[in-house]
This record gives sequence, structure tokens and C-alpha cells, in this order.
Amino acid sequence: MKDVKKEFRWFSITEYEKEAEYLRRRHKEGWKFKNVTYPGIYIFEKCEPQDVIYQLDYNPDGIKNQGEYVQMFEDCGWEYLKEFAGYTYFRKPAEKMEKEENIFCDDQSRLDLLNRLFRGRVIPSMVIFVGLLVNGYLNMNDPVLIIIYGVLTGVYIFVLLQFAVKYVSFRNRVMKM
Repeated sequence: MKDVKKEFRWFSITEYEKEAEYLRRRHKEGWKFKNVTYPGIYIFEKCEPQDVIYQLDYNPDGIKNQGEYVQMFEDCGWEYLKEFAGYTYFRKPAEKMEKEENIFCDDQSRLDLLNRLFRGRVIPSMVIFVGLLVNGYLNMNDPVLIIIYGVLTGVYIFVLLQFAVKYVSFRNRVMKM
């Protein structure tokens, strides 16, 4: 029996909670998260099935002070796993959790996470995409390339709208409180 398993999964930048739940399900099935690489290849190691809570934080500034950043979470019982694409991965056995414990203690901290995602991922990718789009459309005569650019534009707009809808609805909910 293999002790290591690889799976391909794709999560958008706003689906960090779905990703954490996916890692938790795999751990319950006896596959402990070890690594993730581009383009969404998750590597698991065989283990005893256990209910383990996984949490992701998007905080590229945490890398600047990584020792203190990681120590803060370890002091609360979270095991630091890795950094990947701006996200920091943590886990903690469910039996050591207190009620609804979460690395985001309130809605304002979740909104701060979405703000960091917007500044760190969405704005830079928008600038790059618009630059490539303008350059591509201005210099393109091949109908196949126009179709490819059109499809990529549609995918990008879909991902951007997905983030925008989640962000605006969550921000409005937090602001009403």
C-alpha cells in the first residue's frame, strides 16, 4: 500500500475555507496533508484517521516576521505546516479546539483577510491581466488567438466577479454589525 498520495484540486483565492475542509476530510480518511504545489497538486501521507482542523491565513506580511507570526499561532496550539502562494497552513486536533475556535476570532479579522487577498492577489493580477489583454488584442490577427484570449478573459472575469460578490456581501454583513 502506498504511503504517499497526490491529488489535483483547484480552489479559487476566496475558497480557503473549502480548502481547509477538504484537508480535514482527507485527514479523517487517514491522509495527512504534507504539501501543495502548483497547479493544485496536494500531497498526503498515510496516517491514522483523526479529526484535525485545518486553517489557512493569507498574510504575506507574516513572512517578514515569520518567527513571531508562527510562534503566535503555536502558542495557541496550532501546528505550522507551510507557506504557499501567500497562504500559511496550520492544523490542530479537533479535541484540542475550544468551541468555535478559529484563527480568525471575529468577522472583522475575516474581512481583513479578504482585504489582504484583494491587495495582494486581485489588484496585481488585474494590472497584469489588463496589460496582457491590451497588448494581445492590439497585436493579434489570428482568429484562434482571439478566441483563446476571449475564453481567458471570460474565466478571469468570472473569478474576479466571484471574489467581488463574496467580498461585498461579507463586507456589508460586517458593516451592519
